[in-house]
Amino acid sequence: MSLEDPESDLEPADSAGVVPTQDPDELAELLGVHVIGRDDHRNAPGFVIRPDAVQDVLSTLKEEADYDHLSVVTAQEYENRYESIYHLKKFADPTQEVSIVVPADKENPVSQSAEPVFRTADWHEREAYDLVGIEYDGHPDLRRILLPDTWQGHPLSLDYDQDQPQVVSLREHANPLQEDHMADESDTMFINIGPHHPATHGVLHLKTTLDGEQVADVESDIGYLHRNEEQMAQSGTYRHQIMPYPDRWDYISAGLLNEWAYARAAEDLADIEVPEYAQIIRTMGAEMCRIAAHMLALATFALDVNGDFTATFMYAINDREQVQNLLEDLTGQRMMFNYFRLGGVVWDLPEPREEFFSDTRDFLDQLPGSIEEYHDLLTANEILQARTIGTGILPPDVAKNYGATGPVLRGSGVDYDLRRDDPYGYYDELDWDVVTEDGCDNYSRLLVRMREVEESAKIIEQCIDLLEDWPEEERNIQANVPRTLKPDDDAEIYRAVEGAKGELGVYIRSDGTDKPARFKIRSPCFSNLQTLPEMANGEYIPDMIAALGSLDIVLGEVDR
Repeated sequence: MSLEDPESDLEPADSAGVVPTQDPDELAELLGVHVIGRDDHRNAPGFVIRPDAVQDVLSTLKEEADYDHLSVVTAQEYENRYESIYHLKKFADPTQEVSIVVPADKENPVSQSAEPVFRTADWHEREAYDLVGIEYDGHPDLRRILLPDTWQGHPLSLDYDQDQPQVVSLREHANPLQEDHMADESDTMFINIGPHHPATHGVLHLKTTLDGEQVADVESDIGYLHRNEEQMAQSGTYRHQIMPYPDRWDYISAGLLNEWAYARAAEDLADIEVPEYAQIIRTMGAEMCRIAAHMLALATFALDVNGDFTATFMYAINDREQVQNLLEDLTGQRMMFNYFRLGGVVWDLPEPREEFFSDTRDFLDQLPGSIEEYHDLLTANEILQARTIGTGILPPDVAKNYGATGPVLRGSGVDYDLRRDDPYGYYDELDWDVVTEDGCDNYSRLLVRMREVEESAKIIEQCIDLLEDWPEEERNIQANVPRTLKPDDDAEIYRAVEGAKGELGVYIRSDGTDKPARFKIRSPCFSNLQTLPEMANGEYIPDMIAALGSLDIVLGEVDR
């Protein structure tokens, strides 16, 4: 097979939508002379390419082999080189993955930018430059993204001096348009929204340029909440010290979903098989977290769009609190659960089990009535419809190019959900549906979350049925995991789960010790937030606020 005849061995999806599996050797032949080595990861074949061939390689994989989803870019420094890894998947079948490894010179770490091929690479490469120090040739706006522009050094580099003084000048806070008044010949005006503003869902600064009353441009200024979660994970042991951290990424309501992202990566890296009984408990708990997360998203969206605190907001918070009660019974904690363990969960269901089952069923029984009320209060509300239908448009191709996932992607009609498409836990044994809406607007993203609450309830009910009938002697909550885990030296893996906000992934590189050499978090909020200008430009400020609310971001996960 040659580059001139890529179709000879790589065939398109058949009429039933089945994507053929592609052999690594065929992919190597497709990429031709650009491949200078192989570096297989646990989840995908890895191809080492020249740093000046990034765009050619990614374009070929995207256009001729259907690898159209750039999940994340991982950057790291070795003793003799820098390295960027582009983790690619297919939206049609995310089990088909490929890792493109791009080494860069130790003294002059420069490689070609992937942004012209995948728009999502913009922010990912800026983060890699900011924290690791790799420069990306051809990047449209290569500057720091999490740290101030005046920051000295790159915190994830091997020789970073943590004790060096840092000075941020007052000019960092100056109006970027320089003049503080509006020019006579222009209707353009610059305004700051945030970083402390009730509509920004956290410490987010929106640099907004208005042309008259319409948004001409908006830039998301993040990094105010950066907490070094990746470095803290790299300082902890696999077995005991890392698991408490994931609860704090999306600290609002997705604790067990976050824990599962780490657990899935570490368990696959260490070849740990989780007992079936524990998988059911994990699945049940994860869907409880999803309902809690979507209830908060519903509540805050009503607040953003309608200013409705006393009715919709408090109604949704009431349902969320009922879920939190169940999670507290299960885990012993209200928010920072720390309930998963590598190989299973920390303990069995609370006693008396019948009471826990009864409380869960009571909540599920009243949930349809609550959802009907939300439809009456929100989706049938003429004010909300006028504010959300036809605003914040995000076409499916644009959403995919930005790496958007979760309800944001499914609200643009893209049928992609890792629970079904890359099965883990007990999802593939249960009866439930992936929810999509074709409106591509703020209204569609609201509908997706409301309908997903119903699907989560179906999953929880089936888990309860299974757990009730599970023989007592077979209730194994943990696999037999060694006290100290030391995965093979230089083993690499990227694994992801379907979080409440989208694809939440973890990359781990081991070095033969009991701590990761590199720990990278793929935040769905980070990629989803990058779509805001596509949704807001040309709209009015209230529509931009609605679009931001429809993304359902949490800054603790954006900044990590």
